[in-house]
Amino acid sequence: MPAKPPSNSVLYTLEQAIKGYRKLCQQNIDKVMDNLTVDQGLTLLVMDKHPDLSQQQVADLTFKDKASITRIIELLVQKGLVSRAIHPTDRRKFDLHLTEAGRSTLAQLADTIALNQRTALQGLSQEELAQFEATLQKIIANCTA
Repeated sequence: MPAKPPSNSVLYTLEQAIKGYRKLCQQNIDKVMDNLTVDQGLTLLVMDKHPDLSQQQVADLTFKDKASITRIIELLVQKGLVSRAIHPTDRRKFDLHLTEAGRSTLAQLADTIALNQRTALQGLSQEELAQFEATLQKIIANCTA
């Protein structure tokens, strides 16, 4: 007999959906390339779309704390996907940039990212998606008020 969840709350179900989506994403990434996590891929995406962000801003957009994003960026530097240089005017900061290998990695992942989204949202109408987005925005507002 399967174990019952600790909560029958819709928020528990939301967390379960997020974890399921992340698992799906990782499985599909693994089919395309070795040794890249969902969080590393997300970090590359954020850095590509917003190349002038600070490390803290990247952390905020990826929902990571400072220590986690530091580890992720260090791994991306070691893999040659990101370059890091000391900021010219503030030695406490770093300039981070995707390398050609980082851009190539994102190009290889483009179809996988689209597949992940199509798979997760399969069978949902535009109206359902709009209502879901509105509901999530209300929850976010409630939690940040």
